[in-house]
Amino acid sequence: MAAQESFNQPLGGNEMPRFGGPATMMRLPVQASAAGLDACFVGIPMDIGTSNRPGTRLGPRQIRDESRMIRPYNMATRAAPFDHMQVADIGDVPINTFDLKKSVEIIARHYAQILSHGAIPLTLGGDHTLTWPILRAMRDRHGPVALIHVDAHSDTNEHMFGEKVAHGCPFRRAWEEGCLQNDKVFQIGLRGSGYAPEDFDWGRDKGWTVIQSEECWHQSLKPLMARVRETIGDAPVYLSFDIDALDPAFAPGTGTVEVGGLTTMQGLEIIRGTAGLNLVGCDLVEVSPPYDPAGNTAVIAANFLFEMLCALPVRGR
Repeated sequence: MAAQESFNQPLGGNEMPRFGGPATMMRLPVQASAAGLDACFVGIPMDIGTSNRPGTRLGPRQIRDESRMIRPYNMATRAAPFDHMQVADIGDVPINTFDLKKSVEIIARHYAQILSHGAIPLTLGGDHTLTWPILRAMRDRHGPVALIHVDAHSDTNEHMFGEKVAHGCPFRRAWEEGCLQNDKVFQIGLRGSGYAPEDFDWGRDKGWTVIQSEECWHQSLKPLMARVRETIGDAPVYLSFDIDALDPAFAPGTGTVEVGGLTTMQGLEIIRGTAGLNLVGCDLVEVSPPYDPAGNTAVIAANFLFEMLCALPVRGR
């Protein structure tokens, strides 16, 4: 009879007080690479692509710190990811903090290595520039992917201050590089003021489905996510969640806040609604601790990342 496989477990609150133990995501074991893992948490401590308030370079560390209260069983969805998946925290990507373009290349190479091990990366950001090189690595591994992009902003700018690499441009760059299945791209929660209708219509013109925040007000997003699942089917899909998709009443700790955003419950509906899809990676970006006085933004981010882990497809071993 084969021995039962042992999976990493978060350090429990009855083994070590929540304010102690390792400073890793959910106080999981740390590992130098993704070898042997089904999924991994990885940080990208970067804010050199930010156009407004800085501080997202501190996001991964603060998210890890606030993850210490999360327990391993999801009471709502009954998911128990640590019962059937090997998960670890593999640390941070060593970006070049003085050169954004070099950092893009470093991130793409780093994620190519992660994906070569067959692991699903769950990324702690960091500004939203980082999603472009991750999608490049996803394309090289899986081909063009479907995308669920939750954000207050479309992030499809042609340039910012004359630069094509910035946190307002990643999805235009990903589209240019053939990273996306255009008929399976959803942008959810876009809102605020703009310069012209093209700010949100650019994606629509490419075949993307753009759902502005006003379409989400005062309602459950479960029907929307049923439509998303039907459209995406079994295609490989990447989930990118900018914390500024949430209303600043819930998540003030970010660089570019916009009024009239999603609630935390709607955020949970979106993430839980991805269960059953072929998720190949997820990120949670734009947490800026200097603007997060009570730590609530990082708490929400940590819990959303756990929910993403719970939504991953069960891996055969």
